[in-house]
Amino acid sequence: MPAEWEPHEATWLAWPHNREDWPGRFAPIPWVYGEIVRKLARVERVRILVQTAALEKQARRILEKVGANLDAVEFFQCETDRVWTRDYGPLFVKNVPGETALTAWRFNAWAKYDDWQRDARVPAFLGKRLKLPVFTPGMVLEGGSIDVNGQGLLLTTEECLLSGVQARNPELRREEVERRLGDFLGAARVVWLKQGIAGDDTHGHIDDLARFVNAQTVVLCDESHPADAVTLRKAGLKVVKLPMPGPLWFDGRQLPASYANFYVANGLVLAPTFNDANDRAALTILAKQFPDREVVGINCTELIWGLGALHCMTQQQPA
Repeated sequence: MPAEWEPHEATWLAWPHNREDWPGRFAPIPWVYGEIVRKLARVERVRILVQTAALEKQARRILEKVGANLDAVEFFQCETDRVWTRDYGPLFVKNVPGETALTAWRFNAWAKYDDWQRDARVPAFLGKRLKLPVFTPGMVLEGGSIDVNGQGLLLTTEECLLSGVQARNPELRREEVERRLGDFLGAARVVWLKQGIAGDDTHGHIDDLARFVNAQTVVLCDESHPADAVTLRKAGLKVVKLPMPGPLWFDGRQLPASYANFYVANGLVLAPTFNDANDRAALTILAKQFPDREVVGINCTELIWGLGALHCMTQQQPA
């Protein structure tokens, strides 16, 4: 699996439609998507899954109003349950000659929700539309639960892939999980961190906690377990601390707000902000880690009520 900063052919999104994911706060969400697409369409193709022709028309109207480059946007009519393409979309892989294929991992809505059947069909749909080979590992895995450096290292957490809570693959031991990550994503070594951040509905996704910014460096959230930095350094990695925003609550629930949920596009990094005093510090740290890219903040205070942010809603297709 290539690193996220390697060249993309496109970014995949799913246009928002499930109002239950943002109860009482859905109205601004399509406009947040409009701004994200506007930024991405400046640097690469944006491919959007959309429920119906009517919703595509609405999406086009929003994108026109915000000034997005519609020449760089493609729509694919495909029913989904939710918008989190990072988790149910295929993980793209490449071989040595540079040919691309899809890995279609099983998806069961984070072992938590009942409505996942439409989302689970997306990898097969894309494989057919893109006319690419599809490999099926036969294991539950969400894209947000892993991060790779493109050179054989893979980050994940014990809380997500090994815990008995929201257990994805209760029948698999650590060694079998590692074997499948190696066989299907090219992970020569899996680096296990302890647990995710507070408020994380997924029970331990790595993309809110620790992220590769280059092959040898990981940004690690201040909220991490004390042992995580030691684990990363033992794996030969440089660790850069990333602050957390102040705890964000809505309707009595802590939300999984994290600056680690950024997305790396061609020449661009979209980074979540939360109207917080630490926004500036986080953007500055990320800008230092990506000196060859423009680092742009996207206000995610509305988006995060859906329990996900920029990385959760995007999936890269490598060039």
